[in-house]
Amino acid sequence: MDSIKNIFNIPDLRKRLFYTFALLAVYRIGGHVPVPGVNFEALDSIFRSQAGSLLGFLDLFSGGNLRRLTIFALGIMPYISASIILQLLTVIWPYLEKLSKEGGEAGRRKITQWTRYGTVVLSIIQSLGIAFWLENFNAGGTQVVLRPGWFFRCLTVITLTTGTAFIMWLGEQISERGIGNGISLIIFAGIVVALPGATVRTVQDLITGNIGLLALLFLMVLMVAVVGAIVFVERAQRRIPVQYARRVVGRRTFGGLSTHLPLRLNTGGVIPVIFASSILSIFQTLGQVPLVKKTTWMRDFIHQFDFTMPLYNLLYFVFIIFFCYFYVSIIFNPMDTADNLQKYGGFIPGIRPGRRTAEYIDTILTRLTFAGSIYLGLIALLPTILISGLNVGALPWIGPTLDALLPVFLTQGLGVKFMFGGTSLLIVVGVAMDTVQQVESQLIMRHYEGFLKGARIRGRRG
Repeated sequence: MDSIKNIFNIPDLRKRLFYTFALLAVYRIGGHVPVPGVNFEALDSIFRSQAGSLLGFLDLFSGGNLRRLTIFALGIMPYISASIILQLLTVIWPYLEKLSKEGGEAGRRKITQWTRYGTVVLSIIQSLGIAFWLENFNAGGTQVVLRPGWFFRCLTVITLTTGTAFIMWLGEQISERGIGNGISLIIFAGIVVALPGATVRTVQDLITGNIGLLALLFLMVLMVAVVGAIVFVERAQRRIPVQYARRVVGRRTFGGLSTHLPLRLNTGGVIPVIFASSILSIFQTLGQVPLVKKTTWMRDFIHQFDFTMPLYNLLYFVFIIFFCYFYVSIIFNPMDTADNLQKYGGFIPGIRPGRRTAEYIDTILTRLTFAGSIYLGLIALLPTILISGLNVGALPWIGPTLDALLPVFLTQGLGVKFMFGGTSLLIVVGVAMDTVQQVESQLIMRHYEGFLKGARIRGRRG
């Protein structure tokens, strides 16, 4: 409570906090302004029937706005996609690589500007695709779009693209004038807004007897344990000792310090889970194509990629491992790190500078990435295991044998109602930790003791 009180004792930090809350409130208000020309009851019934499709995945990052087709229906996903595309291009395009490394502040602003342009282009493409998509949908014979045509398509493109651009501006304002992590906080707000409703439904299930008291207590303990495990792993890092050689320049001595190179256990964050979910959701989206629905073998093939099927879970787990290595190889170059250490007179004790140092760092990073990818895969599959199980009995040939050998809680689930999916749980916990650290750094800068206990720098009370 003293730490919270200290926040409001600092005028600048208090102003930043209220500014952040005000912009998040604007975001939530915009989430209730619908796009005209849509039958929202029919749209909601379609989303309930496509929980594992691409639209359902995009709805997660829009905070439920896509389900209601509000002006913020696309959410911040086009901005995330544009940022990832720019990161990938930085690796394969020498001009962008030089701009990001040597361009300084001007280079960073230019890349940010290109990200904005990419966000607008992706928003136009996605919003036009959604307009065409909705025109072909009907729920129980009721058309989703009241008056299909180019007027509806153009109106949808203009509205959704403008909404995404406005959300991007809100995120940048929170990062610059608020407490930071603007884009992440917008995603966070869109996910946690469903928490009160989920809590009310859980209480109603308890009253009506759909869930027992012991099951509810077990679910609460399990959620606390899972959140604690995520916090522990997200903060875990391997610290490689680094020694800097002592240099004498004139009458001054430089170097001679001992420090460490921190390598996170989960270097890729939640990005590998997003990549894996995006690819697998394409199969469910293809399952809605009329040609696929009419062809028996296509329909049966696509059904194997349903989010309740074992093949989906297996590929989900494998893709997460693959994208962990893929993304880490993009954002972290051991050779560049080794060259920078050698340039400034640093070395790892017992390891020769240069190529041997890069190989040593790469070996450690590979092992950490493997452990981090297994952790991400387990967290992503946890809700499936709790709710419905892995359903291995549906596998051809070996399914019945596996179903008999594996424990019942793995094959049939525990039947509990887990409030968050794996992706959303990682985002919520990760963003909460980053925000707490942002506030902590602000407090320490102003000589106040913050939230994190046991820190090496302790502030004095003003």
